[in-house]
Amino acid sequence: MLALYIHLPWCARKCPYCDFNSRALKGALPERDYLAALLADLDMALPQISGRTLTSIFIGGGTPSLFSAEGVSELLMGVRARVPLIDDIEITLEANPGTLEADEGKLAGFRAAGVNRLSLGAQSFHDAHLASLGRVHDRADALRAAGEAVSHFGRVNLDLMHGLPNQTLAEALADVETALGFSPAHLSCYQLTLEANTRFAACPPALPDADLCADMGEAIAARLAAAGFAHYETSAFARPGYLCRHNLNYWQFGDYLGLGAGAHSKISRYSEAGERQVVREARRRHPGAYLRAVAAGHGVYSTRIVSAGELPLEFLMNALRLQEGFTFSLYEQRTGLSLAALLPRLRRAADAGLLRVEADRAVPTPLGRNFLNRLLSDFF
Repeated sequence: MLALYIHLPWCARKCPYCDFNSRALKGALPERDYLAALLADLDMALPQISGRTLTSIFIGGGTPSLFSAEGVSELLMGVRARVPLIDDIEITLEANPGTLEADEGKLAGFRAAGVNRLSLGAQSFHDAHLASLGRVHDRADALRAAGEAVSHFGRVNLDLMHGLPNQTLAEALADVETALGFSPAHLSCYQLTLEANTRFAACPPALPDADLCADMGEAIAARLAAAGFAHYETSAFARPGYLCRHNLNYWQFGDYLGLGAGAHSKISRYSEAGERQVVREARRRHPGAYLRAVAAGHGVYSTRIVSAGELPLEFLMNALRLQEGFTFSLYEQRTGLSLAALLPRLRRAADAGLLRVEADRAVPTPLGRNFLNRLLSDFF
């Protein structure tokens, strides 16, 4: 299995809570130059993924919906010409409601280009909360974009945030009810956190206290369970058959190739001596530096082989986000390590009530999922 992540780094405006590698667009979007660089980057990466088939493509950002449907079509045609794809490949594109209002045919264009899953960053349907988050769209934009999204795509994810400045429990649940009214296949519900190197970190807003935020998370999970959604990952909820294939690959420690400014890759390979290795790569973060590096023939900025001592924690940081945990065979397959060394630590976590160790898998308990950082730091 191999997933492809493509990073489009520009936004109409940088949100004060965002720590992703994104930049406010100043001047014209360098669409053609950037898309050409992405395909050149892929050409350079082909030797290391030879013989592999893509199971998913995720176009993220930034705000990919700033790009034209024609540009996305050319990009996906270029990928198809270079790498085999499974027949039912999942192709996701992230979109911001504030970038869609001027072009009613844009979503239809993305669908015609081959995108079959849309992830819409609504975040809230409440004008005051959207303003507090620095979003470029308002409630009317979010409602219109969500309606258009479900009319063009069978698979739609709506992003929602809770724990917002001055938000009440009733307001958080009202956002969920509004989202459910569009019958999306998937919801991602995140609690707002203050990340380093953001405007919110420098000037923190007044947020609901920890108990109220926990109440919001529990109430949202209960409402979505009643609506038929499986809470399959820490922040992800899906109707049966609509789990995000691309993100599941991350959480199951699968391989992925990342293209674009600041993109990361995780690729398994064998060394010349026949040893199995997990290799992490990173591209240059600044779009200008990325374009120059690709033009010079070296898009990859750093390469690191993950040591055997690091692999258990790297695997568990992802797999323990899943409600179903992980099978022991998956651990051995994805890390190349024997389970024997990990079992004592799994059993200690089980004794603390943070894990459930079964015959063939380890599953985080509700307590373990709520205290995942504690589970990882104390036991792994």
